Amino acid sequence: MSVTRMEVAVAACADLFRDNGEIVASPMGLIPSLGAKLARLTFAPDLLLSDGEAYLLDENGVTEGWQPFRKVLDTVVPGGKRHVVMGANQIDRHGNQNISAIGPHGKPRKQLLGVRGGPGNTVNHRTSYWVPRHSTRVFVDEVDVVSGVGRARAIAAGAGRFHDVHRVVTNLGVLAFGDRASLVSVHPGVTVEEVRAATSFELDTGGTGETRVPDDEELRLIRTVLDPESLRDKG
Repeated sequence: MSVTRMEVAVAACADLFRDNGEIVASPMGLIPSLGAKLARLTFAPDLLLSDGEAYLLDENGVTEGWQPFRKVLDTVVPGGKRHVVMGANQIDRHGNQNISAIGPHGKPRKQLLGVRGGPGNTVNHRTSYWVPRHSTRVFVDEVDVVSGVGRARAIAAGAGRFHDVHRVVTNLGVLAFGDRASLVSVHPGVTVEEVRAATSFELDTGGTGETRVPDDEELRLIRTVLDPESLRDKG
């Protein structure tokens, strides 16, 4: 059975929540949302899915709980039981993330979302990122604005013990940002050199493997239950 690159990415996003237990998942964007739902339907039945506003939902979008914002804060500050998967317009070698603006701070070339919840997310609970187009425009030597903090900045601010940037899933592979940036895995059909060429900084590739392919049951759930219109491949 052939598997598309986005189906591999959905499984990689599902694996972000492996062994999380009963925790609130806040996935932003289609692929992370499909991943969170796939995780709940398979190996993570205790995962709580948030609509990002006031309710907890099941994998079909049916409301199963009430969680207004003040309750979110009760569960996530500090070191709370939540795992957010955000987007990222830029990520640098230190794991800092930018969704705020592109260009010089005094006169940016492009205004984006602002820092949004980036600072709080990256020093209060586990955070991962989804990048649909892995390129040197995203993976830069230094971000123009720090929205989500990397480990060094969190430690310098005295928040190192609460910092947990877990993984970055892209259309090419999976990255991690610990003491240094590393390439955890490349998706099937992607080479390490291809990822290096699309990244502006050096990656540790000493332990790089291949991202797993979703099994037959996972593919059935993705194709017939979670995304029967194949929106995952149209992004």
